[in-house]
Amino acid sequence: MVLDEVWRKLDGVEPLSGRDGGPLSRTVKLILDPLVIRPVQNPLCAGPIVTADGAQLLAARVYASADALRATAAWFTLLKRVRRALRITDGNPQDLYFQRCFELATGSGLPDPLRDESVAEDTLRDVHEFTAGRTTQALKAHVTDPARARELTALIAVAWGRRPLSGAPGADHAGAIDAVLDACPAARLGQDGDDGQQALDRVIAGHAGTHHGISLWTTEVSAHRLGLTAHPVPEPPCLGLSASTTALGLPFDRSVHERVFTLLRASTDRAELPPIHELVTAEIARSCSPWALLDESLRVAATTGAALANGLRPIGAAASRPDTAAARVINGRWQREAYVLQARRLTVNPDAAALPETNPLAVIATELVEPWRPYLRRLWVRLHGRDVRGFSVHEPGELWDLLDGVARSVILDHRMRVKQALSAIPLTDAADAPESRAS
Repeated sequence: MVLDEVWRKLDGVEPLSGRDGGPLSRTVKLILDPLVIRPVQNPLCAGPIVTADGAQLLAARVYASADALRATAAWFTLLKRVRRALRITDGNPQDLYFQRCFELATGSGLPDPLRDESVAEDTLRDVHEFTAGRTTQALKAHVTDPARARELTALIAVAWGRRPLSGAPGADHAGAIDAVLDACPAARLGQDGDDGQQALDRVIAGHAGTHHGISLWTTEVSAHRLGLTAHPVPEPPCLGLSASTTALGLPFDRSVHERVFTLLRASTDRAELPPIHELVTAEIARSCSPWALLDESLRVAATTGAALANGLRPIGAAASRPDTAAARVINGRWQREAYVLQARRLTVNPDAAALPETNPLAVIATELVEPWRPYLRRLWVRLHGRDVRGFSVHEPGELWDLLDGVARSVILDHRMRVKQALSAIPLTDAADAPESRAS
């Protein structure tokens, strides 16, 4: 709220702003947080809640960088224009250029639209050379080549056929997983001693993630109920011929092409990734593995996240079992959200039946009844990215950062969707609309 208020007082930063005038999420993530606010160096500005002194310091830091931010916006506009002229279509411009634009703004100030075109062109070529051939066009060419497509499809069939379909007899890791969830929040604060580390080590050594992932291929644990597939049980992945971030399926239903495509789109330095042919081959093995992940610690993170997600009750439904410490922390934060209070009213208000199914508030209310679905979808995406890059999770504090970060992301996504929905309600109808009471 503080950052949004400060940002709206700046002029000339429209290319870095959303339709409502606030900063884009990528502006916060790529520019403001790491380059302007710097919460590690300025702890008063860190955390979800700031004190009056923290708010004042945050505002001062943003205002002090106002000229650099205006120049960043101007450089971004110039780079996009030159990008179109060069017919570059690969990658998301915000992800690829925001930090480079801030660097140019800091070193050179406002760009000259004509004189600095060559600088913009050099910057674009430099950025896209970092892809080292790992482009979405190269991926499509690789998987659509007829001979190679037949080989890869056969490889999928072999990998899927070799799946283990039964775990260790009598393996029950529920108690150990709950111990991890009880210890994780305290581990981030350094207050749990070695209990959390020992509990996490036990579940990883016991292959709890693999056993739970295997059960998702059967009706023992419903991957469909968890929101990971639209089918009763997961089906073998197809190779795929195309991909679009606006039409992605559920995690277990995505083609190999879609999985690698989203990875490339999210990577700012693709040169660090394996070559395209290795990415595709590894993804086939990954998509036919338990939890569609290769690293055991990440399978455990997914299993722990599933246990946590099943205990999330943002609208305050009755619990079937005692809450873990992790669930209490996230539920407490989620239940205080204003849109959650409105969603709770929608679930008991007879007027809610009159809301169309496409109404964003009704959709969010439905998601809050089954909160594990959006939570696990987002968690899997993050674990998939870590798996490709070889980033394991072996510390309870790091695991908590991941689990808690996904919850915050879902909450912020809902908050933004509610805000957009309310801004679209005509003033003449707002007084009579059940959703108008949300705030």
